[in-house]
This record gives sequence, structure tokens and C-alpha cells, in this order.
Amino acid sequence: MILEINNIDTFYGDTQVLFDVSMNVAEGETVALLGQNGSGRTTLLRSILGLTPPRTGKIQFDGIDITAKMTHEIARMGIGWVPDDRRIFPTLTVARNLSIARKSTKYRSWSLGEIFEIFSAIEYLMERECENLSGGEMQMVAISRALLGAPGLVLFDEPTQGLAPKIVQDVMMVISRLREVGISALIVEQNTSTALEICDRGYLLHRGKIVHQASASDLLKDERLYTD
Repeated sequence: MILEINNIDTFYGDTQVLFDVSMNVAEGETVALLGQNGSGRTTLLRSILGLTPPRTGKIQFDGIDITAKMTHEIARMGIGWVPDDRRIFPTLTVARNLSIARKSTKYRSWSLGEIFEIFSAIEYLMERECENLSGGEMQMVAISRALLGAPGLVLFDEPTQGLAPKIVQDVMMVISRLREVGISALIVEQNTSTALEICDRGYLLHRGKIVHQASASDLLKDERLYTD
């Protein structure tokens, strides 16, 4: 397992958001994290990244305990993040946003040429300031930035939110390609059926607790698990 989460409890101040959560992601596996808004999905991603560290329990990445590590340390170990609000630097060019994202890890490195193969539009936007990009273009930059960090695991928080159908297809294609080259992914996605179509397994979070897990094919057959 590249990611192992064991019995974590996470709080915002005195308010507990995650309760005894345990889950894992294998090397090269794509896993969906399902649940309604407010179920704790984004908080779980933030716990992995060290942005909202769990108060109890343990998180291991590639066999190393990262529970108490700083976010920049976790990123340098090979965990990439595509946040729901993208968080690119608006006044910098696309080229500058991508250049400052480069890291060297033990995992596969990506070249700009490979990025251009995935998102052909990026090549023609390199000198444009990011504040002048469309939402879909910003998301392309955010995903490209994560890949240039040489991740072994990428966390996606609502990667298709607010995107046109064609861009949604492109984003899902990229996530599928990660599996083909052995990179793991954990996806929070409101469009449940779209996410499950490219995932191996899924976990269902409800009120901060994991209440079900199953293969993606089984979850697709039981809509009650992610619509109730």
C-alpha cells in the first residue's frame, strides 16, 4: 500500500470532523472517496497533506509515518494535490506556475513535452498570465503542476467541478493515464458515476465516518450508496 490511514480523528478546533477513519490506496490504484458535501472528504485530504493534521491515529505514505510532518515535507516525498479551488498563482504566467512546481522525488518525472501531449492547449498558453485563463485552462495548469512534482500519489479534490463536458473528459483521461504509468490517485468527486468509471475501488464517508467500501463496479450498481 502506498497510502495507509489508520484510525484517525481530525478536528477543527473543538469540533470533530473525522471519526476513527481507516482506509488505504495501493500502488497504481485509483480510489474514489464518496459522500455528500460536509461528510469530511476534503478534511481527509487535508489530513493526508498535513494541512489539518489528525489528533489521533496514523497516516503512512510509502511505509513512512507522515502524521506529524509538515505539508512541504509531505509534498517533497511525492504526494501531489489538485485542490478544488486550483490555487495557481494568478499574476504569474503558466510557464512560471509550472516551473516552480518541479520537484525531484523517487517517483516518475514528467516532462513538459508529456504535459503538452496530455493538454495540447497548455503549450500555447505558456506566456499567458493565469488570471486570464478560463476555468478549464486553470484546471489543466493545476493538474500539470501536480504531475511536474513527480508524485507517487495524487489527491484530486472535485477535479471536474464547473468544467465543460469536453474538459471533464480530458481530466478523467489524465487520471486514467496515471494508473497506466503506476501512479496512485485518490479522488473526491461529486460526479460519482464519472469518478467510479475510472476507479478501482471506492469508500463512502458519512458524517465523518467510513460506512462502506467496495469495488467501483459494485458501487456503480448500487446508487443508494452515494445518492442518499
